[in-house]
Amino acid sequence: MPDKHPYVSGTGVLVQVLDHLKKSFPAIFDADVLRKLGLAPQNESYILNTLRFIKLIDDKGARTAEGQKTFTQHDSTAFEKAFSDLVKSAYADLFKIHGDAAWTLDSARLITYFRQADQSTELVGTRQASAFKALAIYSGKAEAPASSSRAKTKSPVASRAKSRAPVKSTASDDHPSEGGSSRIVKESGQERNLGLTVRIEINLPASGDQDTYDKIFKSIRANLINA
Repeated sequence: MPDKHPYVSGTGVLVQVLDHLKKSFPAIFDADVLRKLGLAPQNESYILNTLRFIKLIDDKGARTAEGQKTFTQHDSTAFEKAFSDLVKSAYADLFKIHGDAAWTLDSARLITYFRQADQSTELVGTRQASAFKALAIYSGKAEAPASSSRAKTKSPVASRAKSRAPVKSTASDDHPSEGGSSRIVKESGQERNLGLTVRIEINLPASGDQDTYDKIFKSIRANLINA
């Protein structure tokens, strides 16, 4: 068993491996098998350490009796009970401190525990917490976070629709100011003060005289400021 709590770079791969073991758990499950399955490329050791930590395989990758008994449970309730027992036994110290509340601890408290227990860096502690939470969810002891992918796909459309929506103005009053103007509009029953700033850059000819400069500024005043 690893001396420190295991961690993975992405919990999605860990879940994929566990799903595969429910379908087929070979007598030897090692890095070579992971490569043939196309799972966890270049990260085989992290996945195997996690499986060893919860005693699904031994140090040589051989399937354990506990692993075989757990992953041959057909009933989902029975599987979750057996799997959660393995996880709880592996993380005995965490459960000794927090009891069954450990299943649903927030990320901050889990990271604190793992960093203190293993003297982990912030990155490793965060990944250790993520690995435990993934195992807790797979055990049926914690709820999976609500997927935000659907909201993310809708938000750009909603933003564009909102930006294209006309702004109805029931009252407006222009107030010229230096370099810009402001307008009070009513949108959805609320008054909002909208400001507009215009920046003008003038490249004066080096060979011009005072009369030339006066004509340029006079034209700007007539056509832009007082238009």
